Amino acid sequence: MFLPFFSQLRTGGVPVSLREYLTFLEGLGQGMAVYDPEAFYYLARCAMVKDERHLDRFDRAFAASFKGLEQITVEQVLESVDLPKEWLEKLAEKHLTDEERAEIEALGGFDKLMETLKERLKEQQGRHQGGNKWIGTAGTSPFGAYGYNPEGVRIGQEGSRHQRAVKVWDKRAFKNLDDTVELGTRNIKVALKRLRQWARDGAADELDLDGTIRSTAEHGYLDVQTRPERRNAVKVLLFLDVGGSMDPHIKLVEELFSAARAEFKHLEYFYFHNCIYEGVWRDNRRRWSEQMSTFEILRTYGSDYKCIIVGDASMSPYEIAHPGGANEHWNAEAGYVWLERLRDQWPNHLWLNPVPERHWGYTQSIEMIQQVFGPERMVPMTLDGIDRGMRVLGR
Repeated sequence: MFLPFFSQLRTGGVPVSLREYLTFLEGLGQGMAVYDPEAFYYLARCAMVKDERHLDRFDRAFAASFKGLEQITVEQVLESVDLPKEWLEKLAEKHLTDEERAEIEALGGFDKLMETLKERLKEQQGRHQGGNKWIGTAGTSPFGAYGYNPEGVRIGQEGSRHQRAVKVWDKRAFKNLDDTVELGTRNIKVALKRLRQWARDGAADELDLDGTIRSTAEHGYLDVQTRPERRNAVKVLLFLDVGGSMDPHIKLVEELFSAARAEFKHLEYFYFHNCIYEGVWRDNRRRWSEQMSTFEILRTYGSDYKCIIVGDASMSPYEIAHPGGANEHWNAEAGYVWLERLRDQWPNHLWLNPVPERHWGYTQSIEMIQQVFGPERMVPMTLDGIDRGMRVLGR
């Protein structure tokens, strides 16, 4: 039954053996993952992944193998399987027509949302499903999961459905980008090569053929000359947005990340989510325990670095304009304050946006970030856009 999954893992670069596959089947036979998709995922990962560097490849193979299971109809499932209660509760997710959505009103601003949320937390005593007031599921309340509201606080929901949440009050797990991805095209590298400043420094360990010929001719004997290897002297700071609305762009960003690491000797990279605030991180698995102070980064890397931010810039406007508007934590300073600090510290900066340029005008947060950095400093993540961006950075 799971042989296609085993083959997908091997094709995806996960070095899983037949012995590990049999261990996985043995765990299933012992009832270690019954009616629990999360337990099934962790059992498979535990049995068949030996190296944490392969976790991202495993996740992609897992998603490809079991894609489409959500299309099985409810009637088919109920006829054949006795489902647990918590699975059936998911069937109550709110799906509304455009006319029904238009009838639902927002509370009226970020401050009002936060004030009302505090009141609800004090008053509510238990779980609630449906309705338009309490913190619950499948309703039209501004607070909760699997419902709909034009401006709300998402609590307890895996991933976005309508992309309308003003704030997301959940801690989510993001994956590191895989910098070993083979590029589908060399054109990204070609575009990045426009950002080159050659220099020779370090140890003289490269043969200088012209110098050797000249010196030998002058001295009458073989006189080998060496010189430092020529390297790209450009220094690059790369900030990468991960998670949420960036998930559909993972493959494209990984290709860019892989090309950048191959092209730039002096490359430092950090992750953030939606907007840069007081902390960024290098490892998404430890982003809560090992965050790095943005102030420290501003002090460490000089203005000679070229700063490239990669993100869709698509978020609630409150995340940029208001203290406390950030997802997952309370930020003391508004997002635009930190963006201005980055802009001032590294005047040679660029924002690469994977969202098609023709759609930018429909997202308020994209226009707000363009106002901070300037219209020419945001370019689409296409070959033409990267080429344009490298010309801007190369000035």
